[in-house]
Amino acid sequence: MPQIKLTQTLIHKLDVPEGRRKVDYFDTEQKGLMLEVREQGRTFSLRYQDNRGKVKQKKLADATVIKLADARKLAQESLAAIAMGQDPFAAKKELRDVPKFSDFVADSYMPYIKTYKKSWDTDECLLRNHILPAIGRLHLDEIKGHHFVKLFHHHKATHKPASTNRIIILCRYIFNLAIKWEIPGLIKNPTKGIDLLPENNRLERYITPEETKRLFKALDGSQNKQLKNIVAMLLLTGARKGEVLGAKWTDFDFDRRIWTIQYNKTGKPRYVPISDGVLALLETMPKLEDCPWVFPNLNTNQPYKSIFTAWYTARKEAGLEELRIHDLRHSFASILINNGRSIYEVQKILGHTQITTTQRYAHLSQESLISAANTAASYIPMPNTPLAIEAKN
Repeated sequence: MPQIKLTQTLIHKLDVPEGRRKVDYFDTEQKGLMLEVREQGRTFSLRYQDNRGKVKQKKLADATVIKLADARKLAQESLAAIAMGQDPFAAKKELRDVPKFSDFVADSYMPYIKTYKKSWDTDECLLRNHILPAIGRLHLDEIKGHHFVKLFHHHKATHKPASTNRIIILCRYIFNLAIKWEIPGLIKNPTKGIDLLPENNRLERYITPEETKRLFKALDGSQNKQLKNIVAMLLLTGARKGEVLGAKWTDFDFDRRIWTIQYNKTGKPRYVPISDGVLALLETMPKLEDCPWVFPNLNTNQPYKSIFTAWYTARKEAGLEELRIHDLRHSFASILINNGRSIYEVQKILGHTQITTTQRYAHLSQESLISAANTAASYIPMPNTPLAIEAKN
């Protein structure tokens, strides 16, 4: 490698000899400074030994952009920093290592959630249709709060608040993971300070005893012979549809009366008590040969992928067109609360990590509320109240 006293004029005159791709010229005036000459251009670089004694070479700048004097100064400052145990190229390397949002989602986030989240396809859909088109091209450290404000404002113009909140929560979770995994360039979550929207559209539906009778009468006539059993299991346990459809006989410990749900929304096993009603239901279920599933499709001996068509037909026949399958879970919680069970017991059975989620399901019937309000009457001597009647006697 030739050593030469570089000059500003010489830099522009040096050529690449025929048959070679490049030539490196070392400056005799500044240690470590070299000029890399190619047909495509000229680049200042620094060759040095790091603190481990390893020879490295880093690009300083384009020789057509900065002058030789500035390159020498930059090389000198870089060598001084290296001698002090610092890495003057770390910031540039960190910037190069910051992935684009779309790459982080594809290479890190999606592979991670697929290991535990059964509804990962919902995240994939939200990302593909709403989030990636807005910020996917940006590097993680380029994304600021105003990008999300614009994204969420655009989304809520055509969607209900609950749908937009799912977008907000997903973005917040993705950036929390990126910070947790120490992705370069991230210091704070850009969604911080963005509040969830009020969900005034949230509708909780609870099935009444009279409606339950109508529903099960319709289920008796369903072409899906398992639907009645599936709906009964949902109402008896408060389980999610996917948990019931995927239930195996090996999940049930009848001695301890515990149903273990291995894979659920939280990604952690949860344990549901086997009530007398569940026990009676399961005793009527035949165990099919070579079939581990409790509620299989009787035509395939495999779990149902969907029961919506049969469910839609049955609820329509019962005059309950607006009743959703998930409302059965709401109703289970309501039945327990209205019969004096504590919110904490219901939370444990439903597998909620937050008590606020259970409280949303814990609907009190009008009869329960009237009964509770009547408690005050026993303390006030108004006409015809128990206290007034006792005072007269």
